[in-house]
Amino acid sequence: MKPLLEVHQLMKAFEGRPVLKGISFRVGAGEIVGLLGPNGAGKTTTLQMLVGLTLPTAGSIHVDGLDLAHHRETILSRINFSSTYVSLPYALTVRENLDVFARLYGVVNRRAAIEGVLEALDLGSLRDRLTRELSSGQQTRLHLAKALINDPKLLILDEPTASLDPDVADRIRSLLIERSRRTGMSILMTSHNLAEVERMVDRLIFLQAGEIVADGRPTDILKAHEVPDLETFYLRLARSGHGG
Repeated sequence: MKPLLEVHQLMKAFEGRPVLKGISFRVGAGEIVGLLGPNGAGKTTTLQMLVGLTLPTAGSIHVDGLDLAHHRETILSRINFSSTYVSLPYALTVRENLDVFARLYGVVNRRAAIEGVLEALDLGSLRDRLTRELSSGQQTRLHLAKALINDPKLLILDEPTASLDPDVADRIRSLLIERSRRTGMSILMTSHNLAEVERMVDRLIFLQAGEIVADGRPTDILKAHEVPDLETFYLRLARSGHGG
């Protein structure tokens, strides 16, 4: 599988304290990969560097064959992200928010793109609602709509179905899987919902204390570490400080 994302020996330290200790991994075109690990493992720092919010201390990030350090603007136009921990402008309507981001990403046919994501995320009836008036679940769907507005090659998701009820969350997962399979969009996602992870991902990367302790298909990881399910493996990782 041709890699769309290549991370090589990525390191990050804050005030001399190492957070990432030289991690390397790939995400293939059209592949859905889960990035998991206990709190403090380095997941958020990794995602922040992938979207250009934080500079690495060392190492490299390549997207679609381009080095993020030298082709930042081009790469950022080809990727997008969704995180419930980042707020969208509350004083804008749903449609206005999407229009702003469509312009930022240089979307050619903004109106069609906006209507497409509004329909896909069932937000059409809320297009003129102020963002501040949305429920937490509606805001989560708006974040996802924003993340799909530029038809990204790489979609980075931080807890993509947080605050969604089970029915809506299930439909969102189906939407993301279908879109990835149909368009070849790659997805790198974090989630504490292990049932969601098992349903969606082709491959898993487990981080612990800034290092990768497991990378492979879920079934292969469970077999290698002799555990019956992801929850058991996750708990072992969180409680023991290593993967096995």
